[in-house]
Order: sequence, then structure tokens, then C-alpha cells
Amino acid sequence: MSEYEWISTSAEETMKFSKRLGELIKPGDVLLLEGDLGAGKTTFTKGLALGLEVKKTVNSPTFTIIKEYLGRMPLYHMDVYRVQDSYEDLGFDEYFEGEGVTVVEWAHLIEEQLPEERMEIYIYHSSENERKICLKPKGERYVSVCKELLK
Repeated sequence: MSEYEWISTSAEETMKFSKRLGELIKPGDVLLLEGDLGAGKTTFTKGLALGLEVKKTVNSPTFTIIKEYLGRMPLYHMDVYRVQDSYEDLGFDEYFEGEGVTVVEWAHLIEEQLPEERMEIYIYHSSENERKICLKPKGERYVSVCKELLK
């Protein structure tokens, strides 16, 4: 499995990087966001939303589990941190196979329900302002997105 790394030195850089990703993704794409608390998962999603031409302000769906935003395609932003039972059927597959892009924070908590092909994105604190972003594509579609994003 391929793995790609990118270093961000500011929240603005992270958003610029994820905006570019938002410009490359297509309906049905599934992006999983993992990382330290406060590492920038929501900041990453805000940039992604810019790339999808979402006009509304994006914030964490911590207490609602799923937030939907409209842009040139729908953005489904999920935070499954509070899902009690990893087997609970909340209809995730309808989002994964839908007309939009799905971003799932804390995705490891619903591992059994995730599609096999997806982009796993890990964000780590390197220093106070620096973040290491690791992209782990699963499937040829996502490998090509990574190559385009990082060229």
C-alpha cells in the first residue's frame, strides 16, 4: 500500500492543501480523518469544503454525528467519536454510496461499516504550528488522486 506525506506549517497551509484535494475529489469518494485532538481535522475539512465550493461555515459535527453541506456536490461531514456501538446502523452506507463526498472523523470506530476503497488521512502534531499529513489511499482511484495532489 502506498503512503504519501506532506508537512504543513500553518492552518492556512493545511486549508490550501485540502482545498486542492477538494477540487480533485468526485461524488462517492470517502475520506477518513484520524489524528490527535486539535491536530486540525476540522481545519482540513474546512479547506476541503472550499474546494467543493461550499458557502456555509463548516464546523465539527461532534454532537450531531453528521452535517451536510451543499457545494458543487454534497459534503457529508461525520464525527463518529460519540457513536456508542460500532455495529449500530446509522445508514452510513447510504452516504458512502451517495452523490456526495463523505468525510469521517474518528473512522476507526466504525471500521466494520467502511468501504474497502477509501482515502485514509492522518494528521499529527509535529510541533506547535507544524502538522504531518499522511495520506494512505486504498484503491487505484485514491492513488491517482494522491499523485495529482502532490505533483
